[in-house]
Amino acid sequence: MAKGDQFYYDNFAECSALAKKAANYLVECFESYDPDCIETMIEKMHSFEHSADLKKHEMNRALTKAFVTPVDREDLDMLSHQLDTVLDLLEEALQKLYVYNIRTIEPAAVEYAKYLVKGCDLVYEIMAEFENFKKSKKLHDLIVACNDVEEECDKLYLTTLRELTKNSTDVLTTISWYKVYDCLEACADACEHVSECVESIVMKNT
Repeated sequence: MAKGDQFYYDNFAECSALAKKAANYLVECFESYDPDCIETMIEKMHSFEHSADLKKHEMNRALTKAFVTPVDREDLDMLSHQLDTVLDLLEEALQKLYVYNIRTIEPAAVEYAKYLVKGCDLVYEIMAEFENFKKSKKLHDLIVACNDVEEECDKLYLTTLRELTKNSTDVLTTISWYKVYDCLEACADACEHVSECVESIVMKNT
């Protein structure tokens, strides 16, 4: 591996570490939710998202100047974008609690957030293995595991929205939670997209 190539792998690893921290913080916020502290929660979550943005900008600058990259620059750019999307959606989940003035957290939301921790943990492990993708013996299994987490999230999404509709007593509250669950589902999809992007890069380069 060329010396300059390490930058790309380190950047991805650092972004995935931020996603892992943000997902764990989302669970913390959901489990000990205080609606009067939501702005403080958002501010802390934004610090993770902002740090990831800085990493994405570093990647953009490097790709603009690079003569040679370890794999196609378009693939590196796509992977960077997918990782950034995970952070964006974790932040957006908290923002929606603020926008819709949600006062209490649904148990299913806590369960969903814990699945996102699993997804982000796997994304972190995938990024740790990425630089060895040509000879890694566990990268494929990690990608499959990440896809499995997304499937579990799909199941939870369907059952949760059905229960939400069946037990609806207030239209605004129901719509608000639909928006929150949509965001959590999009975040699970984003984790899977990271793994799929890595899988595509592996297939093109081995």
